[in-house]
Amino acid sequence: MSVVVTGATGQLGRLVVQHLRAGGLPADELVAAARRPEGLADVRTATIDYDDPLSLETAFAGAEMVLLISGTEVGTRVAQHGRVIDAARAAGVRRVVYTSAPHADTTSLVLAPDHRATEELLKASGLAWTILRNNWYTENYVGAVEQARSTGVLLTSTGDGRVASASRDDFAAGAAAVLLGGDHDGRVYELSGDVAWSFDQLAEAASAVLGVPVVAKQVSSDEHRAILVDAGLDEGTAGFVATLDADIRRGDLADATPDLRTLIGRPTTPLVDGLRTALA
Repeated sequence: MSVVVTGATGQLGRLVVQHLRAGGLPADELVAAARRPEGLADVRTATIDYDDPLSLETAFAGAEMVLLISGTEVGTRVAQHGRVIDAARAAGVRRVVYTSAPHADTTSLVLAPDHRATEELLKASGLAWTILRNNWYTENYVGAVEQARSTGVLLTSTGDGRVASASRDDFAAGAAAVLLGGDHDGRVYELSGDVAWSFDQLAEAASAVLGVPVVAKQVSSDEHRAILVDAGLDEGTAGFVATLDADIRRGDLADATPDLRTLIGRPTTPLVDGLRTALA
């Protein structure tokens, strides 16, 4: 069995590579592929660009599986993902595993359209496939928690919305479990933490980790956007943040499922522990 991990120098990809090696995948059967794979040790590496089909086909040659870690370039990544899928087919890859978004086929989550389109491309490709719909990374809130160290406030317009986050390492372990064995063809996994937490609970966790009192301050979406612009964010970024909080308020990230803990064979990392590790 040989596996190619794309985006292998990213925060998730590096962890997947580590879990694959720890799970017993020999170094010569693992290819860590990235635009700049320098610094990756103990595995084979390949230089790829999602905009360069030849680089993809070369990296995928002889591989049985490809982990397609979604790109970050909104507006172009569906086309990029399509090139990865096409290159995998051309190289004779049997299965592509894709990191998607929660309930990508039905949700109104602002990030979902690119993932929904990629899932459709993958299902129509003729390849075997597995879809990993990752909920939020706990690490996404490290910046807000760091800021709360001095302000004592977590600004949010999420209302009573909840987030079923897990640590990035949990999601990486789940991806590695799917790549290392088992019958996962044609499966869609809704991966999340075991607990969906509120922003009051995020503030409590921040207080515990930082050792200072932190409270969640709820504002409206319009107020949130205006505050962020006043703080120096551009209109587009401020609007995106406020829209994402509105999605959370609607419940788009609240679905805590057993899929991830089942794949990794243990409970997911609690919120406070995930924050403590990330901040350390």
